[in-house]
Amino acid sequence: MLILGIESTCDETAASVVKDGNEVLSNIVASQEKLHLEFGGVVPEIACRAHLDAITIVIDKAVSGANIELKDLDAIAVANTPGLVGALLIGVTAAKSMAWALNIPLIAVNHLYAHLYSVNLSQKRVQYPLIGLLASGGHTSLFLAENVTDYKYLGGTLDDAAGEAFDKVSKILGLGYPGGPEIDKASKSGFRDAVKFPRSYLKKDSLDFSFSGLKTAVLYHYYGKPGFKNSVDRETKACASPHSIGDIAASFQEAVVEVLVNKTMLAFQKQKRISSPAGIAVGGGVTRNARLREKFEEAANDMDIPVHYPEPEHCTDNAAMIAGLAFHNFKKGDAAGLALEAFPNYRR
Repeated sequence: MLILGIESTCDETAASVVKDGNEVLSNIVASQEKLHLEFGGVVPEIACRAHLDAITIVIDKAVSGANIELKDLDAIAVANTPGLVGALLIGVTAAKSMAWALNIPLIAVNHLYAHLYSVNLSQKRVQYPLIGLLASGGHTSLFLAENVTDYKYLGGTLDDAAGEAFDKVSKILGLGYPGGPEIDKASKSGFRDAVKFPRSYLKKDSLDFSFSGLKTAVLYHYYGKPGFKNSVDRETKACASPHSIGDIAASFQEAVVEVLVNKTMLAFQKQKRISSPAGIAVGGGVTRNARLREKFEEAANDMDIPVHYPEPEHCTDNAAMIAGLAFHNFKKGDAAGLALEAFPNYRR
């Protein structure tokens, strides 16, 4: 079964053709990084205008790249939740138009579930149930993936997502955008224990996350606490910290990674008494962080737990994960009609 997937939830316009849920025939992504670079984060209106410019181009490239014609497609899939509502509407409208014109099924896909499904691409064999950690620029959540299509929400961020915290701290340190790769690179020249940044675990056994306090701690450490003699006017862009940028980056990264790994392992232990998960799946752009993978391997080896990651090209937003999960949604009978709507917020 050939499915064309469309992804436009935030700042990547993507289209992909996937065969039978895991054989990726094409995977086209139009990045908007340069458009948002000067702002240090995604500007919704700019993102939507870029989606409009790119959507038909990436679809054409995905179809030709798969060496097929439109008439060969069996279904159209689209991420309709969650995300920026304007961006979602562009992808949903394109998908509905194609499904109507080609008279083929339309399949709605949850963007978060697709990120966790992405560990199945490239024809991997992954055993379920799984504990899933999604860590990206817009979301940080834990799920119990009972199978490829059914997900139970366990916890999530109460404020900033992990990737958002990386972006904002990178901007504070003057490292550039997107922040994840910049922090990862800068951290290699620093010491992880140079600065004792806080780890927010919230109440006992909580599976929720909070990164806003950590972000503020980095801000105060870098510029100096307000009211103190070493405070520096932020307009001067001068650093009041005695530590190097590498030390601050490495210490911040360690604080984020430690919380992500520890809470995922806590979720595994809690669910082990209920559903006996077979392993852990980690998805989203933050998954590419080298230190995160290193810490997961250390923790997983201690507990003899398999940890599954997507291929690098499937970590950040892409349409292959949309088309892949859509195959299983369709097999289950979850086809959408042309009245499909976009939902910006995650619906449990």
